[in-house]
Amino acid sequence: MSLLEKLLGKPGKGTMAPERYADRNPRRSAVVRQVASLLLQYPEEDLIASLPVLRSALEESGALEPGVQELFGWLAARPLPGVQSVYVQEFDLSKRHSLHLTYWTDGDTRRRGEALAAFKEVYREHGMLPEGTELPDYLPLVLEFAAKVSPEDGYELLQRYRPSLELLRLALRDAGLPYHHVLALVCTTLPGVSPEDAQTVMRTAGYGPPTETVGLEPYSSRLLPLSERNRT
Repeated sequence: MSLLEKLLGKPGKGTMAPERYADRNPRRSAVVRQVASLLLQYPEEDLIASLPVLRSALEESGALEPGVQELFGWLAARPLPGVQSVYVQEFDLSKRHSLHLTYWTDGDTRRRGEALAAFKEVYREHGMLPEGTELPDYLPLVLEFAAKVSPEDGYELLQRYRPSLELLRLALRDAGLPYHHVLALVCTTLPGVSPEDAQTVMRTAGYGPPTETVGLEPYSSRLLPLSERNRT
């Protein structure tokens, strides 16, 4: 079993065979999305310990870009508490680098609830039900879904929210955070060239984050098969 097979595991329900999937390099895309999903989550000791395996998986799939190597070095060279502090400050305590895709399109508005429900329905169609406290548009969750459950529907979600990915990438780049290389790598699994500035992204997409705030019920942080969910 190769590093890629160990990383991705067995195909999930709904995963299409490579010959039926439009992606010209579906294996590379799956590895990139799974590695990116892990790198964008809160850094724990097991993530730092797995960095060599993740690097090797990207290298084996031909996706080990210099920028991502910079992030690997940044994560490995710093004490874990320092890395965790930066993550919390930049991703959890500030919306400047929100990892929730619909925030960039709808902000905290009423229509965002409909968008979140649509994410949940896509997961449900594949026999998966999110559990936990994160919303279903949480980027690491979407990337895991695209890598291990349904590359086709995962691709559709990522492409639909491509402007969100690009705006997050640019915000991280402008803040000097090496995490922007992960977003750039994810965007290489989608068609087209990434814009160089946020104005171009927003002009092309025709939106920016609205500001109306309403309460939203949290949905998920990871995917759980419906058959394994405890029913009450």
